[in-house]
Amino acid sequence: MSGAGPVCSLQTAPPTVTVVVPVLNEEHSLRQLVSELQAGVAPHAAGLQIVLVDDGSADGSWGIICELAQQHAALSGIRLRRNFGKAAALTAGMQVATGSLILMLDADLQDDPSEFHSMLQKMQSGYDVVNGWKQRRLDPWHKVYPSRVFNWLVGWMTGLRLHDHNCGLKLFRREVAEEIHIYGELHRFIPVLAHSRGFRVTEVAVHHRPRQFGVSKYGVRRFLRGLLDLLTVTFLTGFRRRPLHAIGGAGLLLLGIGTLGLAYLAIVWLLIRSGVLPTGSIGSRPLLAYSVAAVLLGGQILSLGLLAELIVAFTGRSEETYSVRERTDS
Repeated sequence: MSGAGPVCSLQTAPPTVTVVVPVLNEEHSLRQLVSELQAGVAPHAAGLQIVLVDDGSADGSWGIICELAQQHAALSGIRLRRNFGKAAALTAGMQVATGSLILMLDADLQDDPSEFHSMLQKMQSGYDVVNGWKQRRLDPWHKVYPSRVFNWLVGWMTGLRLHDHNCGLKLFRREVAEEIHIYGELHRFIPVLAHSRGFRVTEVAVHHRPRQFGVSKYGVRRFLRGLLDLLTVTFLTGFRRRPLHAIGGAGLLLLGIGTLGLAYLAIVWLLIRSGVLPTGSIGSRPLLAYSVAAVLLGGQILSLGLLAELIVAFTGRSEETYSVRERTDS
């Protein structure tokens, strides 16, 4: 977790909250979800906005969203043309968010909206992102144990050690949504992306409930996509502005090994020419081919890194490389 340092002021008044919920074939849970959101979030917020994003549902989810929107003035719905993925649905919801805080949770009723109060209290102690931690997870073993391995890998590779990066229950300030960009399956890495921008991240244990309706969207393909996205996030957070540093080490290593091999063969050739060593040919030695290949490959890797640096330098000028926490009133 990233620590909460001293700040000029902390927000203690009830904030305005936007709840963003991606929906995929959850027609049976939506009415209960909205009822629980009003009971668990509204009492602790100065204003509540609920955004339900239908990510290409094949059931009657959109019809129920339209019905709920007519019944509740604070609720609105967005319907995507097809299933674009959870990150796209969340992005669509965050683009219309008006609250100072954004609460993200799944529509399957496994996340408990009443946990908002404890998450808000944690945030008001000086944090920007509060991630849920399903300490007692009510899922089958084939979801629990791969998730534990995944969370350990994320902590080891990114430096942000949380117990449950996959938890769909997340609370963060609106500035976080404005500064990070998620796509693919990167929604689970919102804390990591925020942490890389200097936002303060923590976690709280939350109540996890068994699934009541529908079926889980988790599978082996999703786990594998998560591993690939972890590599993407590691690169984006560590080398986005310095791509040469990501591959330059390997290029220099290969170039150095190849140069040493060629230097050794050059010395051998000179010794043969001077009669110090018996007559022989260095052209038939495998070391020559390996050394030339290492030099060429190392040079290509370095060239690729330099080209990437040029692209970043000329296309990323308008993007700020820093994030401002707060300013004085002067």
